[in-house]
Amino acid sequence: MSITNQQVADRAFLRQLYRDAYFPDHVLDKGCAILRALCARIEAERPADLAALYVLTGAATEEFNLLEAEFEEAGSGIETVAREEIAEDFWFVASAYGFTDADVEDLIAPRDW
Repeated sequence: MSITNQQVADRAFLRQLYRDAYFPDHVLDKGCAILRALCARIEAERPADLAALYVLTGAATEEFNLLEAEFEEAGSGIETVAREEIAEDFWFVASAYGFTDADVEDLIAPRDW
């Protein structure tokens, strides 16, 4: 499914991390894919409220949790800069789909990073 929300379709996710050689592009690409899949899922399922949105973002956060091992294998990790950037992109997604009152900590509640 292609993303129809133009604001989201044009977004360069994790852009700050791509600028830093500490973060391997091949793992960042997987993070971007998680965020794009989240957007597609939001468009397909159209969550009616924040609780339904948090279920979707929680599942995507769990996928980011699994990426931590890949970051570590590449000599990197989800540290402060990465945490901030990932959280910002989750909030951007929520906001782009009209959930401007979403709490960023609730969006990424199951995070291990």
